[in-house]
Amino acid sequence: MKEILFLTMEDSAPGFALTGVRQQILNREEAWATIQQACADPEVGVIAADTRLLEKLDQVRLRELTDRWSGVLVTLPAPADKRTPPSDELQRLVQRALGYHVRLQR
Repeated sequence: MKEILFLTMEDSAPGFALTGVRQQILNREEAWATIQQACADPEVGVIAADTRLLEKLDQVRLRELTDRWSGVLVTLPAPADKRTPPSDELQRLVQRALGYHVRLQR
């Protein structure tokens, strides 16, 4: 069975550590290399990454990497962040799961 890997920043560490899940604590500079390594790891099926780790990454390169990967990259909101995920991220996940584009409306 594939694992879920949580990529978080230091301020999110205690909550995930208590659950016993596989977690890596990173800063923004380490994010790209860590995501590349995780996509190459055959044990990882889902990467759940803190939104703040993905903000500075080249989104085109990130999408190319995750499109070639058989797993799924999902974003986690930053602690105390009440924003909803951007609709284009949700559409990308739905399209990947269903195999075709679905328009999401509020």
